[in-house]
Amino acid sequence: MPRSERYIALMSRVTTQLRFIEPQLASPVDQPPEGKHWIHEIKYDGYRSQVLLERGEARVFTRNGYDWSERYPSIIRTASGLRCESAIIDGEAIVQDGDGASDFDSLNAAMRWRPASIILYAFDLMHLDGTDLRQLSLSVRRSMLKGLIGKDDESRIQFSEEFVGDGAVLFKACAEHGLEGIISKQALAPYRSGRSKTWLRTKCFTESTFVVVGMDRDRQTGALRALLADPNSEGLRYAGAAFIALGDDARTEFLAEVERLTTSWAAFKSSRLTDVKWCRPKLTVRVKHLAGSKLYRSILSCSVFGLRAPVINSTLTMTKEAIAITTRTRTPFHRLAGCT
Repeated sequence: MPRSERYIALMSRVTTQLRFIEPQLASPVDQPPEGKHWIHEIKYDGYRSQVLLERGEARVFTRNGYDWSERYPSIIRTASGLRCESAIIDGEAIVQDGDGASDFDSLNAAMRWRPASIILYAFDLMHLDGTDLRQLSLSVRRSMLKGLIGKDDESRIQFSEEFVGDGAVLFKACAEHGLEGIISKQALAPYRSGRSKTWLRTKCFTESTFVVVGMDRDRQTGALRALLADPNSEGLRYAGAAFIALGDDARTEFLAEVERLTTSWAAFKSSRLTDVKWCRPKLTVRVKHLAGSKLYRSILSCSVFGLRAPVINSTLTMTKEAIAITTRTRTPFHRLAGCT
């Protein structure tokens, strides 16, 4: 550790009880940053979590500072066994699917039924053994974090590996494998609570085709949304809603077609779907949404941007329950070709 950073560390000694620290947040960008002082990590699809450890007792807090310790018993046990007097660890709680990628829906189920399957991927260390580390560089903090966690593939706390080099290469690999995106961080920067420019988030988007089954308005903005379904062998499964980002002519055509196909029969039953104009499933659209996420979780980042000729047969049946589209196959970090 450089002399200046050792001095900062020594001057930052604290003796009071550890408290939750507002987490640092990444600013959205369209392309990963360039330069040798940036590191890049996979963007996990889970819950941001902060572990506070003091004298062998651990607690886990959410991004907004709520105590969720009882939901993460395995993480608590692992953290309590770390070889330190005190620590504050920043990370993401996830559940992995069969390919090793994070699966948000399985995470929610695991909190109730399989809490031992939840893993914390740790990516930063803000405090260790009485020392506030936030003024140290990210590279120093992560080096200390990696040493604290150690290497154990069965541990419920894992170190979030980084990719050093051209972030565009990692971003391209994420997009090709259906991952949600990457987080880029300045290796020499201190830890700063709140939204910052030293952490950047680049999201991967993909395009899918869905069937329009109705329209409603967003409860917050009042904007029109298309209600979408995903065809399968049993009929249609509810996929979610998307804002309508069509040009004037295409938008007029779309609204007229929905009006022509209007029906009084509700395609899906849900307490969340109110004041819906239902339509027969004959209009298909192209939708841009986050890769690696189910459409209904990407509503703020998805939109209808194209129309397609009708491809749904009039005899196609619909399932009556509202079920999300199936999870796309995703590949874990260490299997991404050229990104290890």
